Amino acid sequence: MAYIDGALEKEQGNKDNFTEIIPLYTVGNKSSRELGKANFDKAIKKSEKAIQLHSIKRRPIWDKNRRKTERDIEWLNRREYNPFLWKVWLMMGKAQFHQGAFEEAASTFSYMSRLYQTQPSIYGKARAWLAKTYVEQGWLYDAEDVIRNIQRDSLDWRAIKEWDYTYTDYYIHTGEYEKAIAYLQKVIKHEQRRKQKAREWFLLGQLQAAIGRPVEAYKAFKKVTHLNPPYELEFNARIAMTEVMAAGQAKKMIAKLRRMAAADNNKDYLDQVYYAIGNIYLAQKDTLNAIGAYENGNKKATRNGIEKGVLLLKLGHLYWDREKFSDARRCYSEALGLLDKERTDYDALDKRVKILDELVPHTEAVQLQDSLQALAKMNEKDRNAAIDRGIVALKKKEKEERDAEDEANALQTNTRNRGTGTLSPERTRPTTGQQSSVWYFYNPLAVSQGKAAFERQWGKRDNVDNWQRMNKATATLGNSSGELTEAVRDSIDRAEAQADSVKKAMEVAANDPHKREYYMAQIPFTHEQLRASNQILTEALYHSGVIFKDQMDNPTLAEKTLRRLTDRYPDFQSMDDVYYHLFLLYSRMGRTDVAATYIERLKADFPQSQWTILLTDPYFRENAQQGVHLEDSLYAATYNAFKDGRYDEAKSNIRLSEKRFKDGANRDKFIFIDGLSRLHAGDTEACLEAMRTIVDTYPQSSLHEMAKTILNGVNAGRQLKGGKFDVGDVWSRRTAALQQNDTTRIKGFSAERNTNFMFMFAYQPDSLNENRLLFELAKYNFTSYLVRNFDINLMNADGLRLMQVQGFLSYDEALQYARQLYQQKNITDIVGNARSIIISDENFRLLGKQFSYDDYARFYAKYFAPLKVSTFLLLTEPAEKPTQPEPVNTPTIEQVNKALDDEVVIEPEKQATPKKKEPDLNDEYYDLEGF
Repeated sequence: MAYIDGALEKEQGNKDNFTEIIPLYTVGNKSSRELGKANFDKAIKKSEKAIQLHSIKRRPIWDKNRRKTERDIEWLNRREYNPFLWKVWLMMGKAQFHQGAFEEAASTFSYMSRLYQTQPSIYGKARAWLAKTYVEQGWLYDAEDVIRNIQRDSLDWRAIKEWDYTYTDYYIHTGEYEKAIAYLQKVIKHEQRRKQKAREWFLLGQLQAAIGRPVEAYKAFKKVTHLNPPYELEFNARIAMTEVMAAGQAKKMIAKLRRMAAADNNKDYLDQVYYAIGNIYLAQKDTLNAIGAYENGNKKATRNGIEKGVLLLKLGHLYWDREKFSDARRCYSEALGLLDKERTDYDALDKRVKILDELVPHTEAVQLQDSLQALAKMNEKDRNAAIDRGIVALKKKEKEERDAEDEANALQTNTRNRGTGTLSPERTRPTTGQQSSVWYFYNPLAVSQGKAAFERQWGKRDNVDNWQRMNKATATLGNSSGELTEAVRDSIDRAEAQADSVKKAMEVAANDPHKREYYMAQIPFTHEQLRASNQILTEALYHSGVIFKDQMDNPTLAEKTLRRLTDRYPDFQSMDDVYYHLFLLYSRMGRTDVAATYIERLKADFPQSQWTILLTDPYFRENAQQGVHLEDSLYAATYNAFKDGRYDEAKSNIRLSEKRFKDGANRDKFIFIDGLSRLHAGDTEACLEAMRTIVDTYPQSSLHEMAKTILNGVNAGRQLKGGKFDVGDVWSRRTAALQQNDTTRIKGFSAERNTNFMFMFAYQPDSLNENRLLFELAKYNFTSYLVRNFDINLMNADGLRLMQVQGFLSYDEALQYARQLYQQKNITDIVGNARSIIISDENFRLLGKQFSYDDYARFYAKYFAPLKVSTFLLLTEPAEKPTQPEPVNTPTIEQVNKALDDEVVIEPEKQATPKKKEPDLNDEYYDLEGF
């Protein structure tokens, strides 16, 4: 019952994202994975208990005089003799699967498939669920392997149903929708639950629409409405029906959708309704009406959910394509907070938002200055009319925002009153969408609403102290001579008060966007104001042009923007930069003749510019095409010359690199070798200066820490000594190398074998496919050691990358693991020249600090390599073994020692108080007493 209750809870509480293809299993929705967890945990515990109490693994006694049939042979070869226990195993694995514990589920189904390997129907079901688990976990290669292997064997008819589900799920995840449709139609026939069948019909309609079969999709969506599903599913099915209907019925479908928008029960789904309307308009290539529909959906949306996020994403794309970057930024920024971070296009969206955050201030500055300069050129009548139109539009927009806010507040109040049964009105905060644990001022929607409300009441104000206080200038006129009469004094006070009131009124109007004075104060009427406006305009044009060229890869806009600078503002202070970017732009466009003209302009107008020097370099074209390879080759030759003691050759190459590749990728390495070469010649100060250059100028360099260590050592009073030094030899490097004269005694390596050990790969960064190695290593551990949980850690260590496998209780366990691991060809092919190291946790703390990797290699060869290790398979036992009463036939310590090699001796220990622990049920060799 616990499993059924958990499944029902998950089915009833599941929320699908209908803007994307919904998953076959509700566990595919990450937001629904916690549903039913308590019931599934209960089912798993009961399953474990049932297995523990009722498993029968002891082989029955066979009458030797009786002839064995094939059925008898199969029966005797079984590893489990309780005929009903397979259902318990299956239920436990399914409970783990549906609660999202895919690793545990895969372990269960993998063990189950081995346990029931001689029984085709049970074996087929277990393998089907194993493949499903791999699919949901994203391990498609492993799922494909299971599917390929099962296809070689004849499939038992009782497992066909499970494999129909598996093939459907697999082909959906691989994007092979036509194959998925064939199996999904079979799945629908198998399905007995009404709600799940409705979901599957909806999924079928989505797949049909995705491969361009609108008629079949329409029929599938219509099937959903006939099954009386939950309202949200039915509503989305009807929305989908309108989107796949024939193009000639667009007006009919739009009218139907508008009727749906007017229905009260759809008021929470208006974003989806208008999204569908916009999609129909977009299919008719009516972009203007599509944008209007999307904007309506954005304004009338009552939920800040993923549906609104998808709508804003689509709207942002339209504004981006129409080069309305301010509106695109508004849509993208809000959509970014509503969409799932694991969407395939999320990174691209995030990149666009960052580009727009940098671009929009410049494009808005260009637009504002163009508008202000245009107003300055108008006559007073036309200028005032234009300003008044802008004020009317502003007031209209603010009224719409107030009405929308009031409507949302009223809706929220009514909802609260219905929930509490009270009719008393209540002040509400501005709606901020769904409740969240995020601080109020971190919510961008709340902040934008607050800013809008502030500006409606106070206008635009500078962010300064006492912003609300007006200047109350008071003037006192000294009357030392006593000549002013009381009447004169009153007259002066009245005049000053009147002047103050006029000044205050002007200041208020200048800060109020609803007054003409606000705009008049910004218009550049004088020559100085126009010059300041042009400076803002040209800077914005330059920066936006570079962004168009480099970050957005939009050569048309980049050319238009940068050419405007050269044609209309020839006195721009950074014109040499503009010429350089235009040269690069036209070179990229293949218009080399136009690009050459900008080199000539640079020569004529800016002969000393860095760009002129760069572009007139005789090696410029060669460096641009092969500079990276040439610099790498030069560095390799310099490094080899330095290692071999050919210091003159190394110095010559370093001078050449400074001339040819002054800003090259290997510049820090050339400087480092130059410093060490000078140290060899006895110039200590030049070496230290080179180290300081690396520390100050190249903080991201791999040599930064080494140079910093050298400087710190010298600052602490130590002396540098010349000699050979291998920059790339990280294996002999130790951070305490400069402390060799210290009197502090350094602790040495420990030869203790019965302590916590780790196995690790040490390798140069980027010398192998780290992600692939991590995947293969995790897969090997997971599939090969079911009773042990090894931790895999990645870390940086002084120029090396370390991939550690931790969890070994002794040196013997770690060595057995290493030997078995190196039998896996798929891992050894990736490892390449990486070093494999077996080391205790205690010794690892000394590695790379007091002692180098080469030091440890010599220590290992002397103390660990000669040891003879246990012949027992130590890794088949759990790290914490369950304590059970000692059987009568338990071997003594002396007997165990005889079974081991001579050098391995188990010392007798004091008998500890037995501690009751849960047995590891995943251990296939676990045998319950009495069966």
